[in-house]
Amino acid sequence: MSARRRFTLRRTRGKSRRGRSQPTPPELPALVAHTWTAKAGEMAETGLGTMARRLPSLVLGSLRMAWQASPRDTAVTVALNLASGFFTAFGLLATTGVLTALFAAGPTPERVRAALPSLVLVAVATGLRAGFQAGAGWAQARLQPQVERLVEVRLYELTTAVDLAALDDSEFLDELKRASGPGQTAASRVVSSAVDILTGAVGVLAAAGTLGVLHPLLLPLLLLTAVPEGWASVRSARMRYLTMLTLVGVLRRKWILSDLMTERSHAAEIRSFTMRGFLLEEYDSLAAYQRDIELGLARRQTAAVMVGDVLKGLSLAGVYTTLGLMLWWGAVPLAVAGTAVLAIRTGQSALANLVYAINRCYEEGLYFGDYIRFCEEAERRVPAPPQPAPGTPQAPQPVPESFERIVVEDLVFTYPGADRPSLRGISLELRRGEVVALVGENGSGKSTLAKMLAGLYRPDAGDVRWDDVPLRMMDVERLRERIAVIAQDYTQWPMTARQNITMARSADEDAVAMAAAAAGADEVVADLANGYDTLLDRRFEGGAELSGGQWQRLAVARGFYRDAPLLICDEPSAALDARAEHALFERIREHADGRTVLLITHRLASVRYADRIYVLEHGRVIEQGDHDTLMATGGLYADLYALQASAYRVSAAG
Repeated sequence: MSARRRFTLRRTRGKSRRGRSQPTPPELPALVAHTWTAKAGEMAETGLGTMARRLPSLVLGSLRMAWQASPRDTAVTVALNLASGFFTAFGLLATTGVLTALFAAGPTPERVRAALPSLVLVAVATGLRAGFQAGAGWAQARLQPQVERLVEVRLYELTTAVDLAALDDSEFLDELKRASGPGQTAASRVVSSAVDILTGAVGVLAAAGTLGVLHPLLLPLLLLTAVPEGWASVRSARMRYLTMLTLVGVLRRKWILSDLMTERSHAAEIRSFTMRGFLLEEYDSLAAYQRDIELGLARRQTAAVMVGDVLKGLSLAGVYTTLGLMLWWGAVPLAVAGTAVLAIRTGQSALANLVYAINRCYEEGLYFGDYIRFCEEAERRVPAPPQPAPGTPQAPQPVPESFERIVVEDLVFTYPGADRPSLRGISLELRRGEVVALVGENGSGKSTLAKMLAGLYRPDAGDVRWDDVPLRMMDVERLRERIAVIAQDYTQWPMTARQNITMARSADEDAVAMAAAAAGADEVVADLANGYDTLLDRRFEGGAELSGGQWQRLAVARGFYRDAPLLICDEPSAALDARAEHALFERIREHADGRTVLLITHRLASVRYADRIYVLEHGRVIEQGDHDTLMATGGLYADLYALQASAYRVSAAG
């Protein structure tokens, strides 16, 4: 670590410890400048009034979610809690009869006998209350895993359905991070806290009802004790939520660095380039910043709780002083005062539980609100059903089984947050049975255009048509069934070799064998211990590890297995040697029999036999034609081809 960097970190940490200023995350301005941090201003204004307004809708929303997860357990939880509250009040009122009999004049045996009926009622009420509370706790415990399953499935339903462009949006990714982290885990706690609020409220109402029956002036005294603790709880919840907003970008960066330092796929390069010290230094900077922020939070929360406890003690002293004066003045009899003390103690216990549950529900509700907002935003980003163009009555149309031609007209597309479009008025045509190639330098828009044709992105302007059917009029999921993709960035699925080829489709053994043979993947499978049943992930017992070239053959086989009229090959030979690459392109041409192949590659020698070649530059088509036409034109294609050919000649001469 450089001397300057060490000084910067020491200075940042020292300031935090002395409390002179808020620590600043070193070299991370982008992670703390997202627009969603504007919510911090809103949350900074949160107080008791705001909580009182938001809490009912939060509790009702939590109970609706619980009902959706399990109507029976929710109904049982609510009903048993209400029954428990009823017998709490009944037992307190029965206690008045006990104390009245015991404090009456006369011999002690007679007073005890007079108190026995009320004692029996108290015992029965206590037993029933305990039984109902146990049953409510059992039903509440059953709710938690059911709610967790509900929110998890909902989250993944949306993350796998949103437009691919949403996952290129850094703000959306930050919202996803909050939703899948604190937001998702808070869901079951919000429901649990909402039930605890109900339990605490029932207990407080039971005690308050008893005090109200005993003497009307006793009721406001109990409620007065809730204000200080409620204030401290709300303030503490707001502090923690604002801290989460401050740290979410840093936590995301830490997660990325953690992945780099723990995943095997990065281990060799970390050692080869001696990256260990750099990564540890970056991680330590982030961890120090997080530590200082959380230490400051702990200090502020402790101060708020201490103030709340002092105020609570003062209010409780005032309650008992007032009760003593009422007894002194003869406003209440001794038996009623004794019952009032028990009711106040019961109410205080229930009130403490209620305030804790409100605090927890409100705090977890802030995080769960992120989950709800993300789901709402993700729903807006899920591709809408096919819609006709404005002003046209045409109804959505089925996806054609095949096509005679695919036409792209004036296609425009811009990635989220980008300054300029990646595609600018692209127009081209693919006819059935042709091999069409897209070539161009890096960043020219080739892969983006291929994803548009695969239905992964929606255009900002322009149109794509299968024969006469526009893409916007088709069900995108059904469209993708008609397209096979051999991706440049394929996934190494931790599944068996067979599943890596069939990709969730039913396995036709003959078709699997044919696709593997066509891609050259049969040689890879032949060397596996359990053939097609071998698990391709070393993290599992009996799992195998493949090389990059072997994985690429499997990726090609999965494209061949999907018998689709359009095959998109995006740099399919990137991990192959020269001999395997030549064999692959021969197989693609053979596999293209009757199908349309869109080929994207930097190896121009592989596209010279394409029926038509489109040359892209900065998101535009600048040349088109077959190989001979483009070479005769002497444009960019001819220059690139000549450069590659000369490199091969120099290599051969050497």
